[in-house]
Amino acid sequence: MSDLDLIIAAETANDAQPIERLVARTFGPGRFVLSAYRLREHVSHLLDLSFTARIGTLLVGSVRQLPICIGDTPALLLGPLTVEPPFRSRGVGRKLLDRAIHDARAKGHRLILLVGDEPYYSRVGFKAIPKGDVTMPGPVDQKRLLVLELVDGAADGIAGAVRPDWNAAK
Repeated sequence: MSDLDLIIAAETANDAQPIERLVARTFGPGRFVLSAYRLREHVSHLLDLSFTARIGTLLVGSVRQLPICIGDTPALLLGPLTVEPPFRSRGVGRKLLDRAIHDARAKGHRLILLVGDEPYYSRVGFKAIPKGDVTMPGPVDQKRLLVLELVDGAADGIAGAVRPDWNAAK
């Protein structure tokens, strides 16, 4: 797949249903019990920091970010990141991640949190949070709780419960 084939663009309101169908296919109904979904129930993702991947008009991937606080520290929660199975391992997820991180940094955000596999996300700089420093609103495997500093030192001393950032919500 060449760079010319894949178009990464900011999500629009018209993308909501196709993205929901993609997420339902790739994560299934069990996604609703995950801690990250408990946060998503209360605050919407930011369209200007959420992206789609298309080949022509075909939606092949999506990533979303929503405003949260870790204790009193503003941050973004990244996810879900999803790619249609036939297009996995072809760089689609990485291009979505790169765009999400780039635009978050460009818009002045300092920190991104996610729940995911460290071997995959460490390639773009995510690191595990020390166990017990940060708590999610529900059970989560602490080894999968990862953070990316968009500004050096932004994660220093972060601690507390993760909650929606009502001040940043739209």
